[in-house]
Amino acid sequence: MIITAGRPDPLGATPCAGGVNFAIFSAHAERVELCLFQGGREVRLTLPERSGDVWHGHVTGLGEGAEYGYRVHGPWAPDLGHRFNPAKLLIDPYARELTGPLPWQPPMQGGTGPARPDRRDSAPVMPRARVVAPDRPDWVRPATPWAETVIYEAHPRGLTMTHPEVPAALRGRFEGLACTPILEHLQRLGVTALELLPVAAFHDDRFLVEKGLSNYWGYQPVGFLAPEPRYGGREGFRRMVRALHAAGIEVILDVVFNHSGEGDGAGPTLSLRGIDNASYYRLAEGGRAYVNDTGTGNTLNLAHPFVLRLVMDSLRMWVEEMGVDGFRFDLAATLVRGASGAFDLHSCFLAAIRQDPVLSRVKLIAEPWDIGPGGYQLGAFPHPFTEWNDRFRDGMRRFWRGDAGQMPELARRIAGSAEIFDHGGRPATASVNFLTAHDGFTLQDLVAYNEKRNEANGEGNRDGHNANYSQALEAPADQGARKRAMLACLMLSQGVPMLLAGDEIGNSQGGNNNAYAQDNPIGWVDWTGADRDLADFVARLAQIRRAHPVLRQRRFLHANIRRQDGMRDLIWRLPSGAEPGPPDWHDAQARCLCAEIRGAAEGPEGEAAREACFLICNAGAALEVTLPPGRWTRLLDTAAPGLPDPVALTGSTCAAAQSVQLFTRPIAAQEQS
Repeated sequence: MIITAGRPDPLGATPCAGGVNFAIFSAHAERVELCLFQGGREVRLTLPERSGDVWHGHVTGLGEGAEYGYRVHGPWAPDLGHRFNPAKLLIDPYARELTGPLPWQPPMQGGTGPARPDRRDSAPVMPRARVVAPDRPDWVRPATPWAETVIYEAHPRGLTMTHPEVPAALRGRFEGLACTPILEHLQRLGVTALELLPVAAFHDDRFLVEKGLSNYWGYQPVGFLAPEPRYGGREGFRRMVRALHAAGIEVILDVVFNHSGEGDGAGPTLSLRGIDNASYYRLAEGGRAYVNDTGTGNTLNLAHPFVLRLVMDSLRMWVEEMGVDGFRFDLAATLVRGASGAFDLHSCFLAAIRQDPVLSRVKLIAEPWDIGPGGYQLGAFPHPFTEWNDRFRDGMRRFWRGDAGQMPELARRIAGSAEIFDHGGRPATASVNFLTAHDGFTLQDLVAYNEKRNEANGEGNRDGHNANYSQALEAPADQGARKRAMLACLMLSQGVPMLLAGDEIGNSQGGNNNAYAQDNPIGWVDWTGADRDLADFVARLAQIRRAHPVLRQRRFLHANIRRQDGMRDLIWRLPSGAEPGPPDWHDAQARCLCAEIRGAAEGPEGEAAREACFLICNAGAALEVTLPPGRWTRLLDTAAPGLPDPVALTGSTCAAAQSVQLFTRPIAAQEQS
């Protein structure tokens, strides 16, 4: 093989001019070897040229499909932040495809101390990168506005593993998500965006492998541009995206750029650690220790230009080459920390992504916290970001459980959490509302368990959240009533609703609220016992939300006078029909709150201005509720989920225990009646 100087750009392996150009960043390496694999034989070629901190070379005669890795030479000096070890075959951070998955094996260990690198050759147990030519197909995207978005969070494997109508060969793979039964189910639910847990190549941690478990959720990334081989390859992913787009469903990826799967100093050397540990990670104690704002052992250093470049190049690749429509950023507070480690709204990451002509136009969702200092940053992210709103989750759970003094919290969440998000020109859709997510109880387990049951994780039930705000209800009828009431609040509140896959069919994890290692029936969605009536109910909620724009406005509601008719856009009411005063808001025993909703006062003329809605949320005993003046049409009563036709009422209605009712009426004809 002939290797010549090649070019420093683009980074990665790029077929061109009768061969492949290889380029890799390392500021502190002394020599970089390209390792090519053919017929079971490893051929090592030293990259002959260095441009700044990019090492590069062009190998003639190679093309797509060639398998490769790197060995990087430099000092083993952990006290100074350097952990070079050429005995370890390393994955190219820009690899677009890997030959196999990455479960831990002993030769992956990088070293055991300051003077003792591990000299076992890891090549026999490491997957190789595969050369793939970049391409940018023409994508026909749904481009659903945020105000019309309904998100469905799902595991790319667990959603289909037990589905009887998905062909066995496709279960757990990208193509399985594109099967007609899955697409039809999502469409019937009114889902407009499928949000997938991490699909980028990840590592199975040593402690999990030794317990016979795996990193099921995938939050230990190693290949940021490569699809996880267990789910399928690039073409399988793109076929999935095309099928979802054709069904009107966008694809959002959960991405992990706050840390890598290499862990702390006792972890394996798989990629970044062996390429340039001191550049890729935030280090402490002079370099010997890792900053751990993520709780996973390490934190990526996005203040470094080449680390930030890797993140941005990865995101653009998923959008332009793979058809992705948006991202949910895991522990996004970590990404916004500057060089000092403090949360910084002027951080490199925010500046880069907000000015990017590609990424600033896709859906961006922040998980606005980490475990570092000042790590809880709900509401702090700027437009165009939306944010996971855990205040909605906890407030709804506590109100419907009957906790004291929750009426003000319910009001704030129904109205879109304006006290958190209404600043900097952000819309009401900045709040992504959810009751449950992959991390925590399912909706069924919220009403079936008082405490978590995580024994299967092998950690003595110490892992997972303790503040679940759940309640074990013995009667299935009571469980169903609460689930319907909570789902109604989710779909009828201002903001963007997110459903957890399986909640609509009563899926349970047996009380496990941290199923990150359960690639088995505990973590999979159980389709065999699907509650089809509940799924029908969720579909009906989505239809109501879609048909009534007043329930999904971009503008915040602040009880202001509307220009159109002189009425306020939001009026809170007690069951008596009176508006609550300060003593009512502070009544710890209040369990019922009503809201009269119109188009936002500052909003433009449009569909939301043509009707008024009246919402009743009753977490207490059954009671009579006085309706506002006029003739109202009841669209929903969660206590009677099979109610076939709207019912016209005046005067009052009986609100059952643990129920939600929704009424509507056109404004023009009846507002002054």
